[in-house]
Amino acid sequence: MLPKPMVDLRKFRFSRLNEPEFAHLKLLAYWVVFGFLFLFVERLSPIDTYTPVWCALDDMVPFCEWFLFPYLFWFVYLVGMHIYTGIYDVKAFCGMMRFIMVSFSLTIVIYFLFPTCQELRPVEFGRDNLLTGFISAFYQFDTNTNVCPSLHVVGSVAVLCTAWHTRGLEAKWVQVAFWIAAVLISISTVFMKQHSVLDVLLALPVCWVAYRLSFGRDSRGK
Repeated sequence: MLPKPMVDLRKFRFSRLNEPEFAHLKLLAYWVVFGFLFLFVERLSPIDTYTPVWCALDDMVPFCEWFLFPYLFWFVYLVGMHIYTGIYDVKAFCGMMRFIMVSFSLTIVIYFLFPTCQELRPVEFGRDNLLTGFISAFYQFDTNTNVCPSLHVVGSVAVLCTAWHTRGLEAKWVQVAFWIAAVLISISTVFMKQHSVLDVLLALPVCWVAYRLSFGRDSRGK
């Protein structure tokens, strides 16, 4: 059963953003700032040389198009937690936004200072089906640059950590579901050949810093 809502979005108007009930939603403006920064580092900032990211484990992980599903679920996972906490747990929403602001900003700084790329994508697929067709088109849209650390992993951990601190999500089966989703999304980046294993591992220190600064020492945030 869902807890009692703390925010009634039906009453939301932009003119009411400064009111206590809706003031936390102003934190969403960070996504606009991040979007411009990511666009700049990805498309507008001229980089002559990128450092390829690779480790031996990457060659041991086969390409698997079925991991497209958890890879795309990342967007539902992230947006869904924004909506849930924004309505039912404002404190958790603010904690998650602090986590995102710290981790995503730190990642952008790393991209600026240490531009990376990956050269793991298959030249051709061993199977021809709807999923590989979609992934092929996705490869054309999404660049293979600025990959370390993985924002997909950072975002997944942000949602997972927020779930530890959110009222209404305390049930063990719910927590297990969040863990499974975070793990599947993170490893999907490797099986999709979007990231190296190193991109996944190096996202974890970034998440640790963000967690400490956003949720502090209280392991449950209650």
